[in-house]
Amino acid sequence: MPSSSKDEWKENTLGPSVSRFPQRQDQFITDSGLEIDALYSPENLADAGPDFQRDVGFPGEYPYTRGVQPNTYRGRIWTMRQYSGYATAADTNERFRYLLDQGQTGLSVAFDLPTQIGYDSDHVLAKGEVGKVGVPICSLADMEALLEGIPLDKVSTSMTINATASILLCLYIAVAKRQGVSADTLTGTIQNDILKEYIARGTYAYPPRPSMRLVVDVFKYCAENVPRWNTISVSGYHMREAGATAVQELAFTFADAIEYVQAAMDAGLAVDDFGPRLSFFFVAQNNLFEEVAKFRAARRMWARIMKERFGAKDPRSMMLRFHTQTAGVSLTAQQPDNNLIRCTVQALAAVLGGSQSLHVNSRDEALALPTEESVQLSLRTQQILAFESGTADVVDPLGGSYYVESLTDKLEEEALKYLERIDGIGGAVTAIEQGFQVREIADAAYQHRQEVESGSRTIVGVNQFVTESEPLQGLLRVDERAAQEQLSRLAQVREKRDPAAVQAALARLDEVARGEENTVPVILECVEANCTLGEICQVFRGVFGDQQELAGF
Repeated sequence: MPSSSKDEWKENTLGPSVSRFPQRQDQFITDSGLEIDALYSPENLADAGPDFQRDVGFPGEYPYTRGVQPNTYRGRIWTMRQYSGYATAADTNERFRYLLDQGQTGLSVAFDLPTQIGYDSDHVLAKGEVGKVGVPICSLADMEALLEGIPLDKVSTSMTINATASILLCLYIAVAKRQGVSADTLTGTIQNDILKEYIARGTYAYPPRPSMRLVVDVFKYCAENVPRWNTISVSGYHMREAGATAVQELAFTFADAIEYVQAAMDAGLAVDDFGPRLSFFFVAQNNLFEEVAKFRAARRMWARIMKERFGAKDPRSMMLRFHTQTAGVSLTAQQPDNNLIRCTVQALAAVLGGSQSLHVNSRDEALALPTEESVQLSLRTQQILAFESGTADVVDPLGGSYYVESLTDKLEEEALKYLERIDGIGGAVTAIEQGFQVREIADAAYQHRQEVESGSRTIVGVNQFVTESEPLQGLLRVDERAAQEQLSRLAQVREKRDPAAVQAALARLDEVARGEENTVPVILECVEANCTLGEICQVFRGVFGDQQELAGF
């Protein structure tokens, strides 16, 4: 290309833009509203300032923009972890075994709503929800059924659970103990990210501040007893599903993470004692390049936060490791086969961005829980990307792209502005209590909906390129007998256990909850005494209170 500047090239060569979007005229923007230039060149990189080359660097080197490992997928393919859970523990165990037989390399457990918010399946508030959007787990017997025949010393398990995270972790440890597997060999992740529940998801049980104590208790316990376990997966996924932009996803996720790190340090933990076991959970949305840039910006932001803000010395504390899930909110009931293409593009973004593990949604999830055929196709999507596409053959394949590098810088810059605002409010918890994040996400979601309804944002098959299609056949339906089986199992547990041991364990938990001891060892005693999840949570509700909706919801 001649040595003329980019502006001269645009003036002399580039014709007028013809918008693909009826009401945007000649404006091209990312999903976060960042303006897209027609051409990117070294001039864009110069705008990043003298630190640009240092920031990009090499994979496996601070600030890890290009990846936390020097060889990424050339050394090991990402963990293929399809999210599963429904009906009963036995039904979900069957699905787990099927997926493992199909080549899945890690388990990912979805729990039903009563389990997520701390109610047993026979509670009045659980009626109609048992086993519908995840697996019900009330007792040690349920967890044993869920994991029957699965060697916990050989499988990594991720559990998407927050308000009741410490209880589910203790149930998992107790099952491992019965298998003869020591807790210090267990590998996996527990989401344990309660703050985003107040922002975007709503499956909380207690107020934010006592809930933070339970999070930190898990940090402490695992640092000493379950050292290979990821003690939190700080999640931007659910905020993005609620309508957040990519910029907001970065900012609000790291604001929460900062709060967790500070709380742990305030409780006496050294940052490098727990920092290496922190992990993250992001979405992969449709805008391929913005999503890749988001993942690269996230690594750089976290490295700087841990080193410069918290004084981390261990490089592992600065390495952002994350799981990615394709975007459930992008799936459409109209023309559901289109979801296959959406999920493939989103999965490609996760791989190009260097995700450590990945879940690909299924084409029928806008209509029902996915069938075995659908989840197999989703798993095959990952396997084709891994073994046929060539995307795993090189580290950070889009690194050095003028566009991607510029977009990485812009996303980081805009996210840091949000972090400054949250710091000014007093941190993530105070901002949550004031409804700040909720309002910001609501505004972004409203703008997105307005664009869809006006036609300025195209959703193929929904507001443009609409055709009639036959409804999908063979959708998965959860049989009502599943709820009855669960209630019967729970009744048997209550009948066969030692009532005195249950009452003693719960009384001890109440005492600890009112003091300052770590709650996790006592929760473990409770689950081994066959106390139920709902009974344990009721003790905490009695001490901490029951959270009501926050301002801004």
